[in-house]
Amino acid sequence: MNKPALYLSASSTISHQPTFGNPGFSAALGPVETSSVLISPDYKAYIDAGLLRRMSKILRMSVACAKDCIARAGIEQPDAIVVGTGLGCLQDTEKFLNTSLTVEGLLPPTSFIQSTHNTMAGQISLSIGNHGYNMTHTQNTLSFEHALFDASMLLREGDRHVLVGAADEHIDMLEDIAARLEFKAAAPLTSGASFFVLSSENGGNANAELTDIYTVGGTENRQEEIDAFLDRNGLQAGDIDLALYAGAPVQGAVRNLDYLSLIGVYPTASAFALHYAVDVLGANRDVRNVLICNALRKSNLGLTLLKAVEA
Repeated sequence: MNKPALYLSASSTISHQPTFGNPGFSAALGPVETSSVLISPDYKAYIDAGLLRRMSKILRMSVACAKDCIARAGIEQPDAIVVGTGLGCLQDTEKFLNTSLTVEGLLPPTSFIQSTHNTMAGQISLSIGNHGYNMTHTQNTLSFEHALFDASMLLREGDRHVLVGAADEHIDMLEDIAARLEFKAAAPLTSGASFFVLSSENGGNANAELTDIYTVGGTENRQEEIDAFLDRNGLQAGDIDLALYAGAPVQGAVRNLDYLSLIGVYPTASAFALHYAVDVLGANRDVRNVLICNALRKSNLGLTLLKAVEA
């Protein structure tokens, strides 16, 4: 049975690269540097100044991207909001833990409330006055793929537009933790937020169609999983014009690109890879099929397949 088409009708990313409000950014990005800082938009254009002062970095990124996405999609409200995050609101978590060590007696609840992983989805809902389905997925490096899978099921059950995204933030403590764990990354640790409007119909503004999503944990043969995933979609590795990967290249793909080299390392960096893929599909007619292969954590594998929308 053919699955109904799902369209990416809007995308928005805040990162350490000039991605926000910059269509065509994929043609101009170079490797992210250790000295790179988060490139933030004018948040006052998206968030009330009174609320902005109380928001941490990850909340600001998430709400701004969400509102930008909704505006680009040309919809009043999404039917649902689905967010993925690996580590959640680290800045507020650190603040809450430090307060618990220094304050005697009852602790103020604000930092605890804002430290929970579902704060982003909840804050987006409050900011846009949305009362629909609201869900947060946190499955380590596969958090975004699970959010995307949830969003696709909602659309196949009757929703028309779902706001889906992911965000993770970098704080200084992560550098200390990485050093103690002897974690060595090929790119610097960074922050990022990427949001999308996934729609059951193409309103004329979609560059990419979401074809399939697959996740697996504890896999022993990554390439076999990839080949089986492509086979069930009627493709071979040679049909993939662009493979965006974290971990290891996709054997047989026409072109491979390590997306971590462009955006840095954070648990949900595959959400950036999705926006990058959408941007490429909109700008380059020679690219028809894009595979995102997320093996950031060796024991996890997330596969996302996109194809160009026919003109």
